[in-house]
Amino acid sequence: MPDRRPPGGAPTGTRPRRERRYFALMAVCLTLFVSAWAFVRLFSVPLAIGMCVVAALIPPVAAVVANRREESDRWWDEGGDGPEEGGGDGRGDV
Repeated sequence: MPDRRPPGGAPTGTRPRRERRYFALMAVCLTLFVSAWAFVRLFSVPLAIGMCVVAALIPPVAAVVANRREESDRWWDEGGDGPEEGGGDGRGDV
């Protein structure tokens, strides 16, 4: 059976897994922001500010986690499926 890959080159199972991780982290981020200013601020403003600081650090981490290469991923710089030996786009080093 041929290896079926979407246009991005990743096998069909890795992209949904990375998207789930990204959305889970972003859900935690939104939960922290909303809960900090909806009800935590009523009890402790410094704690609400701390929660927002932690929530502000989550999006860059989520982006790194979502774009991390997994063992089964094939990326643009791997050979074998492009018009030339290096797997590039055929334009050479531009």
